[in-house]
Amino acid sequence: MNFMVSTVATSMGAGRLVLSAIAGIALLLVLIIKGKLQPVIAILISAIFIGLCAGMSYETIVSSVNEGIGGTLKGIALLVGLGSMFGAILEISGGAQQIANTLVNKFGDDKAAWALGITGLVIAMPVFFDAGLIILIPLAFSLAKRTNKSTLAYAIPLLAGLAVGHAFIPPTPGPILVSSMLGVDLGYVIMVGLACGVVSMIIAGPIFGKYIGNKIYAAIPEYHANTENMADDKLPSFATVVSIILIPLLLIILNTVSNAVPSLSGVAPFFSFIGEPFVALLIATVVAMLVLGVKHGYSKEELEKVMTKSLEPTGLILLVTACGGVLKYILINSGIGEIIGNAVAGSPFPYVIVAFIVAALVRISVGSATVAMTMAAGIMAAMPGLSSYSQLYLACVTAAIAGGATVLSHFNDSGFWLVTTLLGIDEKTTLKSWTVMETLVGFSGFVVALIISFFA
Repeated sequence: MNFMVSTVATSMGAGRLVLSAIAGIALLLVLIIKGKLQPVIAILISAIFIGLCAGMSYETIVSSVNEGIGGTLKGIALLVGLGSMFGAILEISGGAQQIANTLVNKFGDDKAAWALGITGLVIAMPVFFDAGLIILIPLAFSLAKRTNKSTLAYAIPLLAGLAVGHAFIPPTPGPILVSSMLGVDLGYVIMVGLACGVVSMIIAGPIFGKYIGNKIYAAIPEYHANTENMADDKLPSFATVVSIILIPLLLIILNTVSNAVPSLSGVAPFFSFIGEPFVALLIATVVAMLVLGVKHGYSKEELEKVMTKSLEPTGLILLVTACGGVLKYILINSGIGEIIGNAVAGSPFPYVIVAFIVAALVRISVGSATVAMTMAAGIMAAMPGLSSYSQLYLACVTAAIAGGATVLSHFNDSGFWLVTTLLGIDEKTTLKSWTVMETLVGFSGFVVALIISFFA
């Protein structure tokens, strides 16, 4: 009899915790969608609400908030800041423009869409999506004018490449955030992200771009006539720019390989040091300052101003990320994570699929890819037993979250409106082009991650 009463009581307690989580996440969506509340405030309110409903003490809630902020920021704060400065140097030096020009000249007009897709993918790794789009969109317009085709035929491949680089491949903040929260080696994240990204870019970029460009004609916006690019003779060389962009990626991968190959054990400590993400990105940033900055005529004072200004948008990213860490620790310390984890463990779906679904639901509801990644990573990290999986499998979970956080961009996503404005198209056309492209990027990347996970 006592056992039955205890079991019922336990079930009631578990039910309360689950209802607390559901109510808290529902509150988060209402605050952001209906209340138009800033995500940082909304996530904090929702996390505290979950803790109170779950019966956590005031002291435990406060310590969970502090633990979430500190534990999350220590893994990504430097990377986000260094990545912003690195991208700013690439922008002002004309490095992004040089990559685009060179690839288009090599591929020719007929295959220019492939060049734009590759350009977007490469540029989005060190440069924020918005900045990369603003820098490179004039090239898509110029090609459309030269070939008399719809701007969508060139803009969509460019957008697909930017979306892929932004979502799947470090040192862009999204995958760094998720990998930090899940405890995944960035080397594995880069390798899996590249595999997912290349397939996604091809499907959503040149292939879909050709289809939608033939189906819908979008004229060149009038403002493009006033846009001027940097003179070609002032641009850095293609090889120089690509080499600098590859520095942090190669150093991080080298670190992963040296730790996995026994014959490299003697040099592994050194490679581990230079391959530490913040060290690798610091090296790349310093090289960019000297080669793309000083050698191209920028004074130390000018570089300092550019790099400082590039840090302005990182505050919001870091705060949203930190609040995602708060949500994670509230779920863990309240016991909700264990209950959710046990429920998922009993389902027929692997963690990779669960991660994609959770991120996609938040993305569709909230709109922000960063919030979707943050919430999904927090929920997945709170699940017991996840850390026992291999690093390769966890990298696949990271890619699945990135894929889910990319699909179905619509009216509640700032990227939707940025594309609508820059391309000079109406909302219906944006839904048929940008929204479908984003969904193809996210879903195809998830499928690749799922396939890789079968061998992890």
